Amino acid sequence: MTDAAVVPKKRMSPRKRAALVRYIQYAVLVLVIVALALVADWGEIRRAFADLDIASQLFPDVILIALKNTIFYTACGFAFGLALGLVLALMRLSSVGPYRWISTGIIELFRGLPALVVFLVLGLGLSLAFGVQPSNLTIVTLALGLVGGAYMAETIRAGIQAVPKGQYEAARTLGMTHTRAMVTIVIPQAFRIILPPLTNELILLTKDSSLVYILGLSLDEYELTAFGREAMNANANLTPMVTIALCYLLITVPLSIVVRRMEAKSGRAR
Repeated sequence: MTDAAVVPKKRMSPRKRAALVRYIQYAVLVLVIVALALVADWGEIRRAFADLDIASQLFPDVILIALKNTIFYTACGFAFGLALGLVLALMRLSSVGPYRWISTGIIELFRGLPALVVFLVLGLGLSLAFGVQPSNLTIVTLALGLVGGAYMAETIRAGIQAVPKGQYEAARTLGMTHTRAMVTIVIPQAFRIILPPLTNELILLTKDSSLVYILGLSLDEYELTAFGREAMNANANLTPMVTIALCYLLITVPLSIVVRRMEAKSGRAR
């Protein structure tokens, strides 16, 4: 009598194996969350991070002063940075050598320096250079604009180069000057291409505006971070910083949604 043929074990398919690994990861994550929930002192966490009495004391100043100033500082820095970035991008693309060298030096300098250093240098350097202490708004606008403009310059340059050369050549064929062709044909198309990364830069400038606190502000000049630090120190509690974080999210989350929608729209257009 011959032995029965041995039936080989059926191997799990790659798809089922990947699904099993995914379910195991979900289970581990759930276990970790449950363990943390069981061992955490929720009363102490609430007192330290979510004290409603302290949070209520922050309103309405956190909105009418801090949030408003953060948006205003960011808008000023972005406007100056966008104008500077456009000029630097055009200089970088120029056929004139010194223009390219100057723009490259400025871009590399302010892309390489931390924003904090730029704030500190401008805060002291402008007063030494002109003999008059400039306003905090001037320093903030220049600092955010220089740092943001260096990054936006490269973004704008890439957008201009992404416009098909035929567009520029067609404009020149129609008798347009170089300047008019760039202003009316090339640059508008470039900005449609680079709107998502420019919006990302606006989000980064919103967060960099928190460095204003190092300048020494009066109460009516407080932005979100300075306002939160003052309230945190006064109450010896982290609830003000949680409130400030939520205010930042009120700015950055809608902007992030706008970026995703613009990217999706751009992807469908291709």
